Amino acid sequence: MNRMVVSNLVHRPLRSLISIIAIAVEVTLILVIVSFALGMLKDAAARQKGIGADLMVQPPGSSNFTALSGAPVSQKIANVIRQKVPHVTAAVPVITQVTTSGNLEVIYGIALPPFGDAADSFEAIGGPFHYMRGGPFEKSDDIIVDDIFARSKHIKVGSTVEVLNHQFRVSGIVEHGKGARKFLPMTTLQDLTGSQGKASIFYVKLDDPRYTEEAHRNINAIPGMEQYVVRSMQEYMSLMTPEHVPGLSAFISVVVGVAVVIGFIVIFQAMYTAVMERTREIGILKSLGASKLYIIRLILRETILLAVVGIALGIAISYAASMTIVRYQPTLQVRIEAIWLLYASLIAVGGALLGALYPAFKAAQKDPIDALAYE
Repeated sequence: MNRMVVSNLVHRPLRSLISIIAIAVEVTLILVIVSFALGMLKDAAARQKGIGADLMVQPPGSSNFTALSGAPVSQKIANVIRQKVPHVTAAVPVITQVTTSGNLEVIYGIALPPFGDAADSFEAIGGPFHYMRGGPFEKSDDIIVDDIFARSKHIKVGSTVEVLNHQFRVSGIVEHGKGARKFLPMTTLQDLTGSQGKASIFYVKLDDPRYTEEAHRNINAIPGMEQYVVRSMQEYMSLMTPEHVPGLSAFISVVVGVAVVIGFIVIFQAMYTAVMERTREIGILKSLGASKLYIIRLILRETILLAVVGIALGIAISYAASMTIVRYQPTLQVRIEAIWLLYASLIAVGGALLGALYPAFKAAQKDPIDALAYE
């Protein structure tokens, strides 16, 4: 049977190739788009974790996404947290701003002496920036960028970067992984957004992470801060999943649904046409004693072979596409995970078999006498 399956597919190379490519497109669609969405989500979570905070404090009603909170509260809240909450070694304000020029990205406004109080220094949380080139802000119109952004835009120390319709000089390039990819002096970003003295989020460092829950309760016990959103870093990381991101699960479901439809339609058309063209062949097989189950297995085995080759091609294309994206757009993260390799393969095989079922049963129902008389 295996030799017959291969011979049938080789005998119709163009149709077999089209079916393989369709399944490869199905697999690529799932892997690249889903892996891109999940990769960006995990990258954002990892950069938040890299800041080194134990707690994140946001104004009431803030989004799970730190960048979407605006700057509605006084940055002096940091002083209140430092003074009234035991075990706090550092509490620093940060102002965030989302920009859509080029790519969707988040700008951090941070305090780095001499631009801001030493107690508010962003480096008080996770330690000093690791400067790969250059150094801290020297002027109010300086900007610090991370190495991934610098590599993607071929930026060097002294280069000019446009942010919020203003030109900034790159004073330093730091190792990635500490929140944003671009950092401005806090006072500069406050002035640009009309949020003087305001902050979006407060990062809190404790002398011992075991006091996280206690610090959480103490922060909410401060008069006027009862409704503030306080999250441990572990809690925040747990929220960075498709289930907690509005619309992401639905988006993934739509992508998978479209991929299944593509595979189903192409395989159905290919197998149905193949059955119609092989009516006489099927009649010969049945006259020689082939059972209905044998005919069904023959059609389905051809389908599985097409699916396996298509899946292999799709995986290869997906890895090539992800490497190309990362090479030319390093700020875009595409992470193909093993679990989604399995999901995409199962979805492709399932869609292909679903599309082949009707043609297989139709072939099995053919009358051998009629089939032998078919021209």
